[in-house]
Amino acid sequence: MIYTDPDPVPPGISKEKPLEHYASGGNENPWLSYTKTKYYTNAFIVQNGRLLLGMKKRGFGKGKYNGFGGKVDPGETSLQAAKRELEEEAGITAPLEHAGSLLFMTEGAEWAFQIEIYRAESYEGAVTETDEMKPEWFSLPPPPAPNEPAEAFRQDEDEDSDAAPIPFEKMWDQDYIWLPLLISERKFVARADFTKDGEVFKPYRWWFGVSPGHVGS
Repeated sequence: MIYTDPDPVPPGISKEKPLEHYASGGNENPWLSYTKTKYYTNAFIVQNGRLLLGMKKRGFGKGKYNGFGGKVDPGETSLQAAKRELEEEAGITAPLEHAGSLLFMTEGAEWAFQIEIYRAESYEGAVTETDEMKPEWFSLPPPPAPNEPAEAFRQDEDEDSDAAPIPFEKMWDQDYIWLPLLISERKFVARADFTKDGEVFKPYRWWFGVSPGHVGS
């Protein structure tokens, strides 16, 4: 199926470039409000049927698997910050290319995280565990067939792979929607709002868009 939900582009996402709806949820909830924006990066290596992720060892998101990234420092571009963070957290350098943008918001915070997401298919150096992240390779499932929904991006244990399947159960809840876009090199723009129940973040409302002509292709 092709997503045809008319849910409009959410606040905080530029409408200068046309976007087609890809996936959304929590439409019965209002978007969370924020007064400030902090700029971050997230970088992934996709190589030989595998995806490099890191398990966060401390701080926000501890225990979750994600790409490698962090805050954009004053005077840096997001690409410069992404390359610096990748080297600091995984010990490698890579020819990163922009893959998408995610506006990430949590209940109770005054600011939103504007995260620029990057990918590369090669790298230099030795992948190394650091104080911040524990890197691990995971196997890629076959991409969804044309016109399949994002939920189709699931996988079973691959007996022919020496890497475990992507641990979506240990990642942020909407990662299964945009990871197939990153892996298949389809640029996306998204917003994901979360509420907090104790120490657990729960998806509240989300929206994902892609460039025209990229839905289900």
